[in-house]
Amino acid sequence: MFSIFKSNKEQTSARQLKRYYKIVEQINNLEEKYVNKSDAELREMTFIFKDRLQQDESIASIIPDAFAVVREASKRVLGMRHFDVQLIGGLVLTEGNIAEMPTGEGKTLVASLPSYVRALEGKGVHVITVNDYLAKRDYELVGQIHRFLGLTVGLNLPMMEADEKKEAYNADITYGVGTEFGFDYLRDNMAYSLADKVQRPYHFAIIDEVDSVLIDEAKTPLIIAGKMPSNDELHRISSMLAKRFKVDEDYDFDDETKATSLTDKGIEKVEAAFNIDNLYDLEHQSLFHYVIQAVRAHVMFERDVDYIVKDDKIELVDMFTGRILEGRSLSNGLHQAIEAKENVTITDENKAQAQITIQNYFRMYPKLSGMTGTAKTQEKEIREVYGMEVIQIPTNRPRQRVDQPDIIFNKQEDKYKYVAAETKRRHEKGQPVLVGTTSILQSETVADCLKKEGLKFQLLNAKTVEQEVELISQAGQKGRITVATNMAGRGTDIVLGEEVHALGGLYVIGTEKHESRRVDNQLRGRSGRQGDVGESRFILSIEDDMFRRYAKEEVEKFSAKMVVNEEGIIQNKDAQELINRTQRIVEGSQYGMREYNLKLDDVINDQRTVIYGLRDKILAGKDLMDELKKMLRETVEFAVLDAAPEEVNSIEWNYDQMESSLNSLFITSVTIDREVGKVKQILADVQPSEQELLNHIEKFAENEQVIEVLPQIMLSYIDSGWVKHLEVMAHLKEGIGLRHYQQEDPMRIYQREGLELFGKNFQELRRSIIIEITGFMKTIEAQQEEQ
Repeated sequence: MFSIFKSNKEQTSARQLKRYYKIVEQINNLEEKYVNKSDAELREMTFIFKDRLQQDESIASIIPDAFAVVREASKRVLGMRHFDVQLIGGLVLTEGNIAEMPTGEGKTLVASLPSYVRALEGKGVHVITVNDYLAKRDYELVGQIHRFLGLTVGLNLPMMEADEKKEAYNADITYGVGTEFGFDYLRDNMAYSLADKVQRPYHFAIIDEVDSVLIDEAKTPLIIAGKMPSNDELHRISSMLAKRFKVDEDYDFDDETKATSLTDKGIEKVEAAFNIDNLYDLEHQSLFHYVIQAVRAHVMFERDVDYIVKDDKIELVDMFTGRILEGRSLSNGLHQAIEAKENVTITDENKAQAQITIQNYFRMYPKLSGMTGTAKTQEKEIREVYGMEVIQIPTNRPRQRVDQPDIIFNKQEDKYKYVAAETKRRHEKGQPVLVGTTSILQSETVADCLKKEGLKFQLLNAKTVEQEVELISQAGQKGRITVATNMAGRGTDIVLGEEVHALGGLYVIGTEKHESRRVDNQLRGRSGRQGDVGESRFILSIEDDMFRRYAKEEVEKFSAKMVVNEEGIIQNKDAQELINRTQRIVEGSQYGMREYNLKLDDVINDQRTVIYGLRDKILAGKDLMDELKKMLRETVEFAVLDAAPEEVNSIEWNYDQMESSLNSLFITSVTIDREVGKVKQILADVQPSEQELLNHIEKFAENEQVIEVLPQIMLSYIDSGWVKHLEVMAHLKEGIGLRHYQQEDPMRIYQREGLELFGKNFQELRRSIIIEITGFMKTIEAQQEEQ
């Protein structure tokens, strides 16, 4: 990966920064030179830089001048001059790393520097944000600088027409949400002509709130699904069965990993309910799928936490922002299992037609960079998965926020009483208070406690991001009380109102530790922006969700020696260590889950590369006849090898299967000599029939009718075969957990069996294509003979 400096892992942060400061000094020395240039002369520099790069000059050689030009343009267009620390952030991003900059340090303006420099290469820069509102804001704000300097700027939003998207992607710099870029990639690989594709090859991406995009959202793969009718009755019966099941008796559920599996007793109950002998027979695979999804719907998803029921519909809740995920549904029958659980109308199932994990999508960019206020705690994962280093950037002004020690209660009800009393105490002197929660449900619990104290507050459960941003931005006004989920309104500037500075700034209360220290730090970072005064404190209870799920035994041991005062506050000095240790365990568990899911997707990723590569060849329309002939040769070879495994004696080879597979292809049928016993000889014996078919295909090489329809036939078979294969792989993934009983590594099984399945399915796909196309050729031949 490109690097301005020769760096090694042993270098200290101070030495790295020292090197950056040297370049900043060069940029500052150039400031006067560009102050004296006219707007036209400043714009002209863009074309000079492009020419220098085309003459094989390095990016590093133009950086000081290019940064100085962007800084001057920003002063003229936005009236904003980049601070030195923002220039350092820009340098970190340009070389493909992560700039960790505290909240309020102006990350939006930082992105204007690397996006300009990398856009000069003419291959396109993608600036990724966490929501449409921020993408539009940055496109309109920072985009002014780039347009002023002669670059084109695009905005990529959901629901845009294909030609609008294509225009956005062809711009020098394109703003948008990460998931939409990923969905466009999947849609491009479902296109039936090159003209329908909207993206161009990837070059460089800058991800704002990089930890949110690459880590928090990485748990959920991007899936494009097609609607398929679901079996309502089977969903409802499975749901009734799941309601009667008992944990540890009929099924096992791991609260940490969310892994769900049936016990022997549970399996017996399912077999009795459906009157079958063996649930794990291949013919009952879909029944097992319905039952296990019903159990998951009951144990993994909680009403008013993970979803809400509204107008006879299940609406999913974003666990990070607390917002409703409009139009989103769970795939693979899980959404329908929740509908059956809540007894609402069961909708059609989403069957995956294309999918990719966030990690594997972003790893396709040759160069990737990002900004966040909190990434150091996840540095190891970021380095291992994405190959990026996290570099902490100094603040422009010294931080004045005071982070108070946690207060830990024995009982949750005492915790909420204290939160309400503490909020009231601060409110009475006029200090603004922001109460952060981890879910909508918790927000409402806090709201009820504040009402009992007679306090007026803003409960942030806005339906739109715009409203959310408006409410969060007002949180620093005198006397204001705001209750919100920890992630709500991320990226929004909270400006302190008049007199608030003297009152101690914004006071942030965290009511529960999040599953990641990063999110706790983000909540704290709402206060004390840009050197403002501020204060933060977490008020917790050992009955909180995190301890219940991840530290049951530790809490039980701790409770035996616990000392509590009259308010219910735990006095033990090692209470804080219990919290820190639990949070580290949770982070490790979450990392393990992401790593496991990535390994699972890596298996599919290799297969996806083969399928998408074949699609691209067909779309390009080059050498289609050669591709078809190659398919025929490989299909013939597979038909023989599949029926004649190396490890099996030739007497036991499946000659009937071999003949049937070959004769489904050939014009002149063949009979296999059962006495030969050698694969090479069999292939030689069938060669005349293979050659006859090859000659037949060759005759149509110049036939316009065939050449026109050939890509469509090939693509339709590839796509339908790929959808079936994804479903088979999903069922394989569901079943591998059972192999624990066989003392086998589930990942190894998935890799091995996934490869075997793909081999067979891919060969079956090729065979179907050849049968269809040769049949089509015969039809045309017959029509021509009649004429």
